[in-house]
Amino acid sequence: MKIDFANLTLAHNEYAEEINAAIQKVIHKSDFIMGEEVELLENELKNFVQSKHVITCSSGTSALLLALKAAGIKNNDEVITTPFSFVAAAEMIALLGAKPVFVDIDPFTYQINPSLVPSAITHKTKAIICVSLFGHACEIDTINEIAKKYNLIVIEDGAQSFGSIYKDKKSCNLTPIATTSFFPAKPLGCYGDGGAVFCNDENIAKKIKSLRVHGQTKRYEHSFIGIGARLDTIQASILRVKLKHYPIQIDKRVKVARLYEKYLKNKSIQLPTIADHIQSVYAQYSILSTHRDLLEQKLKHKNIPYSIHYPLPLHLQPCFSYLGYQKGDFHIAEKICQQILSLPMNPYLTEDEIKYIAGAIT
Repeated sequence: MKIDFANLTLAHNEYAEEINAAIQKVIHKSDFIMGEEVELLENELKNFVQSKHVITCSSGTSALLLALKAAGIKNNDEVITTPFSFVAAAEMIALLGAKPVFVDIDPFTYQINPSLVPSAITHKTKAIICVSLFGHACEIDTINEIAKKYNLIVIEDGAQSFGSIYKDKKSCNLTPIATTSFFPAKPLGCYGDGGAVFCNDENIAKKIKSLRVHGQTKRYEHSFIGIGARLDTIQASILRVKLKHYPIQIDKRVKVARLYEKYLKNKSIQLPTIADHIQSVYAQYSILSTHRDLLEQKLKHKNIPYSIHYPLPLHLQPCFSYLGYQKGDFHIAEKICQQILSLPMNPYLTEDEIKYIAGAIT
């Protein structure tokens, strides 16, 4: 049996006629940069998330950079975040000359542990980036309360959680600033790189809009040091089509997750833990195994694709060695990195395929 991990081919084929027509429309108009489709997409994203402002941009990483710059993060500031994630959030903190300050994670949700945040706050702390990992938000309310007490700004990195729900509110509308990614393998992906920043503050939105076009406030007048971070019009046109069908895609992902639960419930692994007040979009379906090496061998033998998200925690990455962290500093994140394994997850997995995958797991 041949199983596709993300199945981007089927994702295109399902809406190919609409997507191809949308692309051709942009080509015909030749408004490739900041064309009409970009503004239309921003309005549709705004309605979807119920956020007052949406600023699209060139990637999830540039979205984080724009968010941090709009929040006023600068050299020698400190920003608290998780050591168990893709590198982008911590990388953008460091790129601005600020210091990433890591806090260990919850052993069941794999998200930043809010109870550990206060002890990491110093007079240099300016913000908290919480990464909504694997498709759903962390305990945002608690983090927001901590931030309010210490006068910090919270940024949600929703690169993997766009469309998920936390207590009746959508991810990317839970914090003062939020970001997402439209990388092709994300639950809502375009055909290249793309991202967006969300906020409810008009002044922050204006600054982000300026920052994404080199800090320009009017033609050839630059009030800020910014970057070139525009989302191109073709990607916007693709996302408009896919956003229209996105609720159906989320439902399909949830059904796949329920099938995994059905066939994996008696296995010697830990399944994803998601609180009752959270609805995940299952960007990944990640399990824990104390015998991961053996599990990898079995999956390879059965020709089942998998991935390790993530094999090395951020505090032990070579690029952050200057921070002085050591092995053992965040033992839960380190343990999860040794046991985590992501199984195929996409809306097109069949029950037979999931049964086949489950059969390789003991």
